[in-house]
Amino acid sequence: MGAVPEPRVLAQVSELTEGASGERRGALWRLAVDQRQLDANVIRLPPGARVAAHLEARLDVLLYVIEGSGHLTGGGDATPEDGAAGPSGRAHEAGEADAADEARAALGPGALVWLPHGSRRALSAGAAGLTYLTVHHRRPGLSIGAPAPVERAGGEAACLLHRVCVECGRLAPETDARYCGRCGTALPEH
Repeated sequence: MGAVPEPRVLAQVSELTEGASGERRGALWRLAVDQRQLDANVIRLPPGARVAAHLEARLDVLLYVIEGSGHLTGGGDATPEDGAAGPSGRAHEAGEADAADEARAALGPGALVWLPHGSRRALSAGAAGLTYLTVHHRRPGLSIGAPAPVERAGGEAACLLHRVCVECGRLAPETDARYCGRCGTALPEH
């Protein structure tokens, strides 16, 4: 087992958000420690911007509002087959309508939100923008490995012993052969 990382301060949130006013959008900070079990990001949405409705099928996400205001739109179960977009984080104009009529919750500094896996959610920033921290279990990285084993259906292979010559061992290619095509010996009956 490798060395255990030491606890340490990773960032000062006040320093991250100082220069992030106005139209700046996207990740202000990402947890970039190699040996970790969590992913975390500080995200900034400018005033009036949105993260479109999307589904996180596998991970629960904890969201903490650092500053600004906005709304969480969500509710209901969704599946990837329902056409929900992935969590691209692309900010949209606030005037764009969501396809579904879902519950809205106001967000402000200090709001702590649980976004359970399998639920649809969208965020919209208020007049001052919205800066928030997200934390979730680390996504497994892509890796190259052996393909998953393939289960074969259909039972056992057909028995071909009645087509094998007892003298020379040749397999008769014809399904109705009665004699070996190489040595002429009669094939076993089945």
